[in-house]
Amino acid sequence: MHVVVIGAYGSAGAAVAEGLAPAVGTRIDQLTLIDDGEPGGGLCILEGCMPSKELLSAAGHRFQGRVDDRLTGEPHGLDLDRIVAEKNDRTRGWAGHRRDSIHEIADDENAEFIHAPATFVDDHTIEVDGRTIEADYVVIATGSVPNVPDIPGLEEAGYHTSKDLLHATELPESAVLLGFGYVGLEMAPYLAEAGVDLTVIEHDERPIDEADPEFGDALLDIYREEFDIEIRTEVFEERVTETDDGIRLDLVDADGNAAPDPVEAESIFCFTGRVPNLDRLGLEHTSLSPADDWIDATMRPPNDDRTFVVGDANGREPILHVAKEQGYQTAENVLSHARGEPIEPYGNVHHHVIFSGAAVYPFARVGHTPRSAVEAGHSIVTATRQANDDGVFKSKDVPHGLGRLVVDADDGTVLGWQGLHHHADVMAKTLQLAVEMELDVREIPDRAYHPTTPETLDGLIRECAAGVAGNAE
Repeated sequence: MHVVVIGAYGSAGAAVAEGLAPAVGTRIDQLTLIDDGEPGGGLCILEGCMPSKELLSAAGHRFQGRVDDRLTGEPHGLDLDRIVAEKNDRTRGWAGHRRDSIHEIADDENAEFIHAPATFVDDHTIEVDGRTIEADYVVIATGSVPNVPDIPGLEEAGYHTSKDLLHATELPESAVLLGFGYVGLEMAPYLAEAGVDLTVIEHDERPIDEADPEFGDALLDIYREEFDIEIRTEVFEERVTETDDGIRLDLVDADGNAAPDPVEAESIFCFTGRVPNLDRLGLEHTSLSPADDWIDATMRPPNDDRTFVVGDANGREPILHVAKEQGYQTAENVLSHARGEPIEPYGNVHHHVIFSGAAVYPFARVGHTPRSAVEAGHSIVTATRQANDDGVFKSKDVPHGLGRLVVDADDGTVLGWQGLHHHADVMAKTLQLAVEMELDVREIPDRAYHPTTPETLDGLIRECAAGVAGNAE
């Protein structure tokens, strides 16, 4: 059996390779790992969530020093050269480790690594580096690329992507930011703390579609009041025009009527999401037809049971930990299918973190929101707690945000949680365990412990436990 993995340096592809490696030379006659990355190491390591933490940590430190009235003197500036240099040094190390792990697998006499682009000839025939490979199974793990909206004048005026920002040692005095999803929410505070006069364009009434409205509203307040960012909501880009000083962005409302006050700025940052990186694969020579929901829960298209598409490439849930889990599950499924055994669909509890507010005020969601829980057929009890209800957030001078817990009203099962407050990112793991283990909120211990920041969770748990008890009566 010959298995080909296209995109082996990425998080999903590396997980597939690692999962298949023990079977090389026994159940797998030949494993071919392909990637044309230069230097290679995967999006998350080189251009995504890992290097962005360098920028966010610097912005977060400046922000907390700037807003804390107990401190005196001028706030520090961001040394962009130092930030980028240290980021590059660390990412080179992480990327090198990833490449080494793939090359170690390829050292087996029944495995190989090819550093070149791959193109499909037909469903399971690949051309790469002047060779033609007939594969029994193909795994596509080619990641994603920036989505650039079709706005008249945008290409001519020029724009910067998140990759550009990660390498930028100089920034404009003013900029307009297109896209207020994960990337925009994380990068906007960095730009603001670096001194950029920033205007954000948000198509909806508020950001964070996956959250209850109160969370998006709270983020708008934090960004406007704490970071001094102008956010234009419920408007859409009509055209970009070059000016002597930079650009002008004309806007329209949802009905297509011209919105007042076009935005003028020096530059544009385009953080309008990402799309699967499939264009160079020659999929037109195959029976594969990429579209929304073109991959089922087993990570396969419905008309080809020997091709798997994992990670960002399938467009289902472009998040690092999901890509890795899909990769490991796919490795198991390739081996199971080859044995003629049933394969397992990939499923996960909703678990997202956005490092918003310069990572000082991150948003996290695990499991259901109240709305999705009701839609799933649950009767529910919810509890909501403002961050400033807890003295510890006040004493740490991080008083903004809120948390919400939702449980089943009949049996107390913890169904989901949303948190937008200091350390919500690290509290998410605790709630993930509660949701995945289907814990009864009444049986979660209410005990004294240290440190005290997670006391906000105790308040939510106690209130929901009381609600379940009252419902039982």
